Amino acid sequence: MSQRSRAREVALQILFEDDVNPRQTATELTQFVHGRIPTEPMREFALKLILGVRSKQAEIDDQLQKIAENWSIKRMAPTDRNVLRVGAYELLYTETPYRVAINEAVELSKRFGSANSPQFVNGILDKLPRKAIGG
Repeated sequence: MSQRSRAREVALQILFEDDVNPRQTATELTQFVHGRIPTEPMREFALKLILGVRSKQAEIDDQLQKIAENWSIKRMAPTDRNVLRVGAYELLYTETPYRVAINEAVELSKRFGSANSPQFVNGILDKLPRKAIGG
């Protein structure tokens, strides 16, 4: 697993916890990230994803909701919902190449989601307009 993949994994873990049991202080967040990622550039990358998704979550969820036919954001499995948020954030607000962002999200869904998660995540992110809401 690449260092950036590990940073995405840690971001997913925090965002999942935000979703199902929010309670982190800034200190807890920093300790969690520092305890799981050894290098400062990758810590910064993970924190950028976490804080970015948090700050843009309403816009990201709105975009995902428009694409996810017959699925509301709240009805999605928490893992899938947060993998989609990380992938969408990367697609819409970072310079991560389109295919890389989708492939990384699919890999996260393989590791943490259900058997159907990779196809679900790929199908939704692939329909997301590139840089739809800007950065």
